[in-house]
Amino acid sequence: MKKIILIGRSECGKSTLIQALRGEDLRYKKTQYVYNSQFIIDTPGEYSEERRLGGAIAVYSYEADVIGFVLSATEPYCLFPPCIAAMATRPVIGIVTKCDHEYAEAAKAENWLYLAGCKKVFFTSSYKHEGIDAILDYLECEKIPSEN
Repeated sequence: MKKIILIGRSECGKSTLIQALRGEDLRYKKTQYVYNSQFIIDTPGEYSEERRLGGAIAVYSYEADVIGFVLSATEPYCLFPPCIAAMATRPVIGIVTKCDHEYAEAAKAENWLYLAGCKKVFFTSSYKHEGIDAILDYLECEKIPSEN
């Protein structure tokens, strides 16, 4: 099983995605600190949004096998600059969340993730469990074990 780090701005759906990958009941949970478990690293959105905190993401990315850029299909802009994935020493995938939202623009989010340098993009809805199995297949597991 590959270990993944999820990077994205606040409220883009990282923690909800993790709950879906674990097969847990979905509930809102704000990530307050980097949560580094055996199979997944959940980063607070502030680490992506604040330049002075970005170094922590780089450090933690070395502990992962895969880097996941998470972008909501409802975003009005992309947090990830063009070609930023070229700086990574791990494979970088894109994950578009909230594809079931009435204002979702998944194709726009996909384009932004490809411009950032993602080689593969997954489309998900944690609430409808869409795209979750494709990510689990990529990570070579049936579900991510819960840490509780």
